[in-house]
Amino acid sequence: MPESKDAEAIVVLITAGSREEAARLAEMLVGARLAACVQIMPEMQSVYRWKGKVHREPEILLLAKTVRTNFVELEREVRALHSYETPEIVALPVTDVSTSYLAWLVGTVGPQRRGRSKAHAVAAGVERGSQG
Repeated sequence: MPESKDAEAIVVLITAGSREEAARLAEMLVGARLAACVQIMPEMQSVYRWKGKVHREPEILLLAKTVRTNFVELEREVRALHSYETPEIVALPVTDVSTSYLAWLVGTVGPQRRGRSKAHAVAAGVERGSQG
């Protein structure tokens, strides 16, 4: 894990089909130290095209705070546990961040990560289904 001055903070947007799934994903990401913090936003309406049709469905948005070096593993874990066939997992760069917050972020998602087996254990019970 890079020093905090060299770390690249990102915010990862993830949508879920229910509050329960969102909570399981958030707990898995924080428990496995793939994210320092995950905020679960209130239900929103998403309008999207899927398999040739326009859909409008309620979804829950998660905002996961982490570092760029965690993205590949974070994406893999979310895909493995998500109910959607093609979940939204979008990383946005953080262009400015306070020194103290970045130090906390890096220290929280640091090398003491618990790994894949812990991530799956935390998220046991996530229902699988189809998107939207």
